[in-house]
Amino acid sequence: MDTLEAIFSIQKELASMMDLSRYPTSGEGRVSALSTAIIHEAVELQRLTSWKWWKKPVPFDSKAAREELIDIWHFVVQASIELGMTPADILEEYKKKNKVNRDRQTSGY
Repeated sequence: MDTLEAIFSIQKELASMMDLSRYPTSGEGRVSALSTAIIHEAVELQRLTSWKWWKKPVPFDSKAAREELIDIWHFVVQASIELGMTPADILEEYKKKNKVNRDRQTSGY
């Protein structure tokens, strides 16, 4: 089992342990809820940075940042599962989008 497959397996185990009584029942609702969670976790990660130029900077806590990033990963992986994606699908979609991004860079996007 490769790394991403292991992550998917661990996430599925976690999801099977959760009380999902408040989890949306439709696929669209679940993806929407997970997107909201991703956004909020990203804000928590951003708050660890000194992005406010008008405030005195604070030391960057990379340990806390890593934890917030992993929170984002949890929700991204769950959203991938909700969309029926496998690790192989993710690799394929990543390669496609990476090519688009590379083409954009070489064409002066």
